[in-house]
Amino acid sequence: MEFVNPEGLRLDGRRPMEMRQLRAEIGAVARADGSAVFEMGNTKVIAAVYGPREVQNKSQQSNDQALVRCEYTMANFSTGDRKRKPKGDRRSTEISLVIRQTMEACILTHLMPRSQIDIYVQVLQADGGTRSACINAATLALADAGIPMRDLVTSCSSGYLNSTPLLDLNYLEDSAGGPDVTVGFLPKLDRVTLLQMDAKLPVDIVENVMQLAIEGCKAIATYIREVLLENTKQLEYRRGL
Repeated sequence: MEFVNPEGLRLDGRRPMEMRQLRAEIGAVARADGSAVFEMGNTKVIAAVYGPREVQNKSQQSNDQALVRCEYTMANFSTGDRKRKPKGDRRSTEISLVIRQTMEACILTHLMPRSQIDIYVQVLQADGGTRSACINAATLALADAGIPMRDLVTSCSSGYLNSTPLLDLNYLEDSAGGPDVTVGFLPKLDRVTLLQMDAKLPVDIVENVMQLAIEGCKAIATYIREVLLENTKQLEYRRGL
């Protein structure tokens, strides 16, 4: 199958190094301490954060840092006619762990000892890049909850199809079986916190594909900062500041 036509356009009309349209909304869940909806093209994710609060299971309590917990789920209607897996399946458990570890790398857990932070992420609509969208939604929700962080952690994927590096894969590109890389990145600290790769890539190409994903992460970080700034302005306006 041809994923990049002779004119250099992908199946959805994008250029190889062009991201899908980003949309975000803060405060989508009224009862949560922080929440956000994040969209990357047709992939739509909602995240809710509760905490810091008292640790429910005292055996897990730490005296020098906060306990971070994460639960990832996919809505039954998120994938259309594709086969749904039951809640708690292996993939959901793995992605929950990936999101938790990525978030732990940016949360200043030592400032909140003997407490617990719960992150709930649900995919409402899946069209590739769900892992990245979940991390971006969780970052926005954490910021909305006022959780202290070292930096905004953002995530983006890239792949290599038809001998062309592609940024921000959709479902058709993601399921083509080619190599794809998912990166989590702290832009101000210039540090990679997550790197996952499916399938093998030649060494000389890995760097290009990974760098493409990092550039995507930087663009998402810029967008998230704009969303947070706009949200702050709206809050100030409502309070008459």
